[in-house]
Amino acid sequence: MENKKIITGGSGMVGSAFKQTLPDADYPTRQELYSMLKGVINRDKFSGKDIIHLAAKVGGVKANMGQVADFYIQNSTLNEKMLSAACLGGANKVVSLLSTCVYPTAQYVTYPLTEDQLHLGPPHPSNFGYAYAKRMVDVMSRVYRQQYGCNFITAIPNNLYGENDNFDLENGHVIPAIIRKVWEAKLNNKPFVECWGDGSPLREFTYSEDIVKILMFLLKNYDEPEPINIGNTEEHSIKEVAEMICSIMKYDGEIRWNTQMPSGQHRKPSSNQKLLNLGWDKKWYTSLEKGLTKTCKWVMLKYPDIRGVS
Repeated sequence: MENKKIITGGSGMVGSAFKQTLPDADYPTRQELYSMLKGVINRDKFSGKDIIHLAAKVGGVKANMGQVADFYIQNSTLNEKMLSAACLGGANKVVSLLSTCVYPTAQYVTYPLTEDQLHLGPPHPSNFGYAYAKRMVDVMSRVYRQQYGCNFITAIPNNLYGENDNFDLENGHVIPAIIRKVWEAKLNNKPFVECWGDGSPLREFTYSEDIVKILMFLLKNYDEPEPINIGNTEEHSIKEVAEMICSIMKYDGEIRWNTQMPSGQHRKPSSNQKLLNLGWDKKWYTSLEKGLTKTCKWVMLKYPDIRGVS
C-alpha cells in the first residue's frame, strides 16, 4: 500500500497544483502545521508518511530586502521544526523544495549551474536572508541523514509559474506580474504596458504542474544526500515571454521597455542532467507556450479573484 502523503504549503502555487493530482493527501494549513510541530506528542502524525515540504515565507525583491531578518528567521525556524518533527516522528521520506536563489552569485560559479556549486560562495545580496534559510535545508537534510539515517532529500527548481501564483505587482515574480499588467491593460483599454529593463535577459521557466510530477518522480527514484536541479532548462527572453502573453490574451497594445530600470542578470542557466540521468525525459516538461496559455486562461476566468489582486 502506498504511503500517505503530507504536503506542506498547500495554499501556494505548487501546493495548489498538488491538490489537483493528489486530492487525498493531507494539506495542513499553516496553523495546523505549526500545531503538528509542537512537541513530540504530535509528531506521531508523521509516522511512515512521505512529506513534500513546500511551505515557506516568500516574496519579491522588495519584500526580501525590506524584511531580510523575517525571511531568514521565519523560514529557518519552520524548516528546523519540520525536519526535526519528521525525524523524531518516523517519517518515511521528506522531499524539501529549495529555490534557484540558493546558488552563489555569478563571480563564484560557472554556468550551467550544477548542484556541486551550491556552497561555493554567498547568494545574491537582494535576497540573502531567504536564500541562506533555504540553503540550510540542504545542510539540515544531510545532518539528519548522517546522524539518524533519515531519507531526506532536496530539490532545486528554477523560475516557477502557473495557476494560483501571486499576482501582486510589488511581490510577484516576472510572469505573473506581466500577465496581470497585460490583462488589466486590455480590460481598461490602455494603449501600452510598461515593463522593466530592455527585455533581453534570458530565463528558464518551469510550469507548476511539472514540479508536481517531478517531485513525485523523486519520491520513487531519488534517495541521495546531494540536492538535485529539477527545472526546465530551455531559455526564453523576458521580451519573448511578454510578447507571448500579449498574443495569448489578445492584447494589441504596445510593450514599452523602461531601460532606466534594471534588466537584471543577462542569464543564469542551470543543468538538469542529474534528473535526466535518473530517467526523467525532457519531453515531459510543459512547453512555455502551453503553460502560459493555461495560466493566462485561468487568470482571465478568475480575475479579480486571484492572489495579489483581491
